[in-house]
Amino acid sequence: MLIDRPEATAGTHLLELFPDGSHLDEHGRLRVGGCSLAEVAERFGTPALVVDEAALRSSARAYRRALAQHWPNSQAVFASKSFPCTEVVRTLVEEGLGVDIAGGGELVTALAAGADPEHIVMHGNAKTDEELAMAVAAGVGTIVIDNLHDLDRLEKLVTEGRQAVLLRVIPEVDADTHAAMQTGHRGSKFGLTGRQAAEAAARIRRSPRLRLDGLHVHVGSQLMETGPFRHAVEAIAALPGLDGHRVYDLGGGLGVRYTYSDRPPTIEEYIKTLTDAAREHLPHDARLIVEPGRSLVGPTAVTLYRVVTVKPGERPLVAVDGGMADNLEPMLYGQRFEATLVDRVGGGESCDLVGRHCESGDTLIRDVPLRSPHPGDIVAVPATGAYCYSLANNYNGARRLPVVFCRDGEAREAVRRETYADLLRRDTREVHPRALPFLQARP
Repeated sequence: MLIDRPEATAGTHLLELFPDGSHLDEHGRLRVGGCSLAEVAERFGTPALVVDEAALRSSARAYRRALAQHWPNSQAVFASKSFPCTEVVRTLVEEGLGVDIAGGGELVTALAAGADPEHIVMHGNAKTDEELAMAVAAGVGTIVIDNLHDLDRLEKLVTEGRQAVLLRVIPEVDADTHAAMQTGHRGSKFGLTGRQAAEAAARIRRSPRLRLDGLHVHVGSQLMETGPFRHAVEAIAALPGLDGHRVYDLGGGLGVRYTYSDRPPTIEEYIKTLTDAAREHLPHDARLIVEPGRSLVGPTAVTLYRVVTVKPGERPLVAVDGGMADNLEPMLYGQRFEATLVDRVGGGESCDLVGRHCESGDTLIRDVPLRSPHPGDIVAVPATGAYCYSLANNYNGARRLPVVFCRDGEAREAVRRETYADLLRRDTREVHPRALPFLQARP
């Protein structure tokens, strides 16, 4: 679903897609977090994922502020699948957020980042025995029951006290988003039907090892309207035999602005929609949880590439040193992004920005204006903080990109670039000596 957008002939509108505070210096070069992106690319190489730390912290504070105003008995937990980087999680934990995890690796990352296990929420439609055992051993505060087999496993694993759980229910709400991002529709692989949830609730109430705190609901990701969120609250409130709980986790899913035509609700508008619906349909003394992911981190990061080749044509093909190994969203969801050269911002000839990988589908952005691109130029793609790092891969032997935090003009590496040695680290046999010179090279 390539998204239409009006033509941008200057850098003004384009800058709106970059983290707040991004600007052009006296030489017309783009700066993010006070840092020259050209200098960041020179120092850390490309591709690189650049996080504006101040923007990240500001996003977390916006969620906390809106919740405190509209429903004080509440908590935001970061949906860490959207950017499972230890330094990102650590920053958001420092800002007072809990952490939402969906697997053993995300649990380890959250613990490594210093998250309080009591404020970790564990999800997953196919949680393994090992992952549930890890959660119980770590003292994870809340485990979301997605199916009846979760109950079988937990009742065997919990040996002391009672584990707090939530029941994930399917609200049967169709969200206007890509089919792969819908989660609350009839037939969703996530959650329980109303009848199954009632059965699970009765069983939990009889269990000496589990404690039913409430319900969880999620309708989808990259939602550009608030209506589905309101309908989801109405749906779970109407479930027979499942009312009057002390906790309601209303999920996440708020969309972000990837391109000029996108106009997502603000964080304030999103939270007010949820809390207005909760005030009308849920117990007034209930604790609300929200799970922002994309909307929390998406707008706070930028990916840098270096132009490798330019092929002339009806639309020039501008090939960069990254692609589907560091941003799968255009290929998986048809997501539209924008881009600019960091020292010639905005406007230019319409080009196709393509990746270096051996797939015709490895096109990052079609029909994007770039001003006289040449090999060696640095390209910046905004709004890459959500799911790009999560979905990064080693296709064609690509080494996964570094994460660089920028704040007040200072850049620091939070995650180093992979080395060629990293690519072979799990091999069980010794490598041939011919490879050794390349394995000793720096990233």
